Amino acid sequence: MRGGAQAHLMRCSDGHYYVVKFQNNPQHRRILVNEMLGTRLAARLGLPTTPAVIVEVPEELIRLTPGLAMEMPRASIPCQPGLQFGSRYPGDPRRLTLHDFLPDEQLREVENLHDFAGMLVFDKWTCNTNGRQTLFYREQANSGDTPGKPYRAVMIDQGFCFNAGEWNFPDAPLRGLYARNRVYEGVRGRESFAPWIERLEKRITDRALDEILREIPPEWYEDDLDPLLHLVEKLSRRRSYVPELLLAARSSSRQPFPNWM
Repeated sequence: MRGGAQAHLMRCSDGHYYVVKFQNNPQHRRILVNEMLGTRLAARLGLPTTPAVIVEVPEELIRLTPGLAMEMPRASIPCQPGLQFGSRYPGDPRRLTLHDFLPDEQLREVENLHDFAGMLVFDKWTCNTNGRQTLFYREQANSGDTPGKPYRAVMIDQGFCFNAGEWNFPDAPLRGLYARNRVYEGVRGRESFAPWIERLEKRITDRALDEILREIPPEWYEDDLDPLLHLVEKLSRRRSYVPELLLAARSSSRQPFPNWM
């Protein structure tokens, strides 16, 4: 798969396909923590993410599959066996076409375009230091990609939330924004973000955060729990900062919300 983490598309024992990121990916081991924590939190907010799972990849499979490797500048290193992060592919990759770009005319017709406002609330809260990564697809039919059916957006790749492996929050007005302002044409003012901010306050409780932390394999954070607990503590406090971060984005030179009244 494309991307700096060099993820691999794998069919797993449940019959589904997953984009799998390995512990020894070139970006950072903590990327797996970010993916699990970020995806679980986004899902609790009702945002369109893909199901996240822990994938066990045995040593024998890696030994028998030369393609399961990380390509470094001077060497090819086998993927590390053990527990990895998996993000479910939205369908059968042999029949489903995914798009990372849509022309403006089709972009306006994406049926859940309003979710981009909610995803910006999430990305500002978690300080996603990468641009918002999104895929578009049509619901599968027997013939695959079905003309006439509306596209849906699915938000992928939470690996650079919390500033990737740094686990800090270097906020900046343009961080977390999707590359094209057209997805924010429905934003009329602060009220457009209000339902998402309310969900952030009501659904992301300390208990919810604790439940997610219990899911994360200790090897993903090298058995050092304190930095992860510190990260979550700061994340919990940041909820009240989100409106201010959104206003900073609005006032930026890019002017991402063309219809803000």
